[in-house]
Order: sequence, then structure tokens, then C-alpha cells
Amino acid sequence: MRFGFEKMAQDGAARAGVMRTPRGEINTPAFMPVGTAATVKAMLPESVAATGAEILLGNTYHLMLRPGAERVARLGGLHRFMNWQRPILTDSGGFQVMSLAGLRKLTEAGVTFRSHVDGSRHELTPERSMEIQRLLGSDIVMCFDECPALPASEAAVAESMRLSMRWAARSKEAFGDRPGHALFGIMQGGVTRELREESANALKEIGFDGYAVGGLAVGEGQEAMFGVLDYAPGFLPEDKPRYLMGVGKPDDIVGAVRRGIDMMDCVLPTRSGRTGQAWTRHGQVNIKNARHQDDPRPLDEACTCPVCQSYSRAYLHHVFRAGEMISGMLLSWHNLHYYQQIMAEMRAAIAAGRFAAWEAAFHAGRAQGDIEPL
Repeated sequence: MRFGFEKMAQDGAARAGVMRTPRGEINTPAFMPVGTAATVKAMLPESVAATGAEILLGNTYHLMLRPGAERVARLGGLHRFMNWQRPILTDSGGFQVMSLAGLRKLTEAGVTFRSHVDGSRHELTPERSMEIQRLLGSDIVMCFDECPALPASEAAVAESMRLSMRWAARSKEAFGDRPGHALFGIMQGGVTRELREESANALKEIGFDGYAVGGLAVGEGQEAMFGVLDYAPGFLPEDKPRYLMGVGKPDDIVGAVRRGIDMMDCVLPTRSGRTGQAWTRHGQVNIKNARHQDDPRPLDEACTCPVCQSYSRAYLHHVFRAGEMISGMLLSWHNLHYYQQIMAEMRAAIAAGRFAAWEAAFHAGRAQGDIEPL
């Protein structure tokens, strides 16, 4: 069975579809929880699946450093290693290498860098990135790219984008023919329309199973990001999935889907959960605040997640203040459930041709703010 994508419905630019892989179908728009080091932080794989997640993201950079891609392969691949039998997408490692700044050296061949873990020296090239992702056994593989932080000069962004396009061609050659596995190209170009179009054209000439919009959510702000998304998805093939990397807050995700994006990932639901932040239909809740300490109500009375069904705000406030591990577990579970609920509601709204009405209600609910204290 080969990887496939079918668009099932469209409402404006918003699309609903399905990606098919040997490990199962992925309904789009889809949000991918991030399992950086072969785990979604503070969550059991069974609990992640219970939220409705159909695909996870694993991180090439972190997994190559520890436990090592070769070790994961010897132990049966990433799916078996982390006990997740549904699809997995692995990023290329390019974004993490970008964040190393002074610890890296960039050349045409690739990137040499020192590990943030132990200072050991490593080299990551398009060919090595493809090899690592093959050893991990991921279902969707990302091309190796260079992701410049914004703001940056247009000349610097153009040089970086063209390097990434050359690396994309090398990634495609190194990937080879792997039935059942998909390779996605990554569009770059910063916030410049002409560079984005040039990048998209280069990727289409190479040919990929899917296409990512990369180089956003790296410091440019939501307005600039949406400005790019107003045109960039239209440069990509209509019959392939479109993936916005590293996004984001709930309103970022909704805005991206409205502009034609099919897939997203972000650490925010679990990172927020570990720091006492919950996301609800009324916006963000800071469970650390003293206003919750005597509140017997759930985070969101309309939420069907196990946390809202069984635990009060008072309890969640208490375990966070007490430094108990269950705090991050429960808040992460709720947040991931909420994100998946948003995705399911958007898929239904697109299929019914009422996405604009759903989006208006989504923003109206957030504008109301959190429920009043007792």
C-alpha cells in the first residue's frame, strides 16, 4: 500500500480530507501531538490515542542524539519502541539545528554541530537525515532543510531557501522508493511572496508526496504568518496534503485551516499543561491563580475529556501548587483533547459547508473569557 491523500470536502479555502498509510488513516485537518524524544510528555500512548490523535511527530535531532537511530532500529523501530502503532511523522532535524546558533557550522554539504547533551560532534546532511528517519521507521519523512530565524534580510532568506531546495533534491534522491512511506518537501522563503513561489515551484519540479510550509512561527508574529498563508498554500499542489510546521495556539490553527492548511504540530498543549495552563473554548485558564482554590467546577463544563469529567479546578490548583506530577498529566490530557476536539469540529464544519459560521462561534466563545469566579 502506498501513501495517499484524498480531499473529501472544501469550504472556501478550508479543506477536509484523509491521508492513507499502511498504519491507518489520518483525517484532516489534523493536529499532531509532539513526541520529541519518543514520548508525548506527561502522557501514555493510550491516553494520547484516546484524545483522538491519529498521528504523532517524532524529532530526528533529539532521537539521533539519544538513544540513537541505530539503537531504535535494532529494537524494532520507533513505533514498537514507544508503543505507538499509528502513523508517525519525523521532522528532519533542521529546525533544531538552527536553534543551536553558535554550536553549528553550515556548509553546502550540511551542518556540523555539537550536541546540547554532551558536546559531542555530529554531522547532519540530507543523506544522513534520510538515513536516520529510515532507521526510525517513520511513515512520513521530512526533507532536510535550513530554517532561518526571522526577522532576517531578504537576501539571507533567499540564500537559505535556495540551499534548502538543493537539499530537497538530495533528500529525494537519498529517500529512494519506499512503498508505504511518504516524503514531504518544505517550502521556505520567509515572508516574501516571490521567494515562496520560487520555492514551491522548485519543490513541485522535484515532486513530493506532500508539502510543508516551513519557516513560520519563528518570530514573525501571527499577522505576518497569516499574511504568508493567504497566498502560500495556493502555490502548492491541490491534490497533496499541506503541512504548517510548529503551529500553534488554537486561533493560529483555526486561521491556518481557513487558509488551506491540512496538518499542524506544536508542543504547546503539553508544554502549557506542565506549566499550569489549560486551553478551553473560553480561552486560556491559569490554574495557578488563587481564584480556583475553592472552585468545584471543571475546567470546561462542556468538555468530554476525562479530566473535566472527574476533576475540579480546586483539585487541579492544589496538585499544581503542591508540585505533584499528576498536575502536568491531567492538564496535558485536557489540552490535547481540546485540540483534537477543535480539529474534529472543523472537519465536520467543512464537510457541512458551514466553516465560516463555526469559526465565528469559536472566536465569540474565546472573546467571552473564562467563567466568572464563584
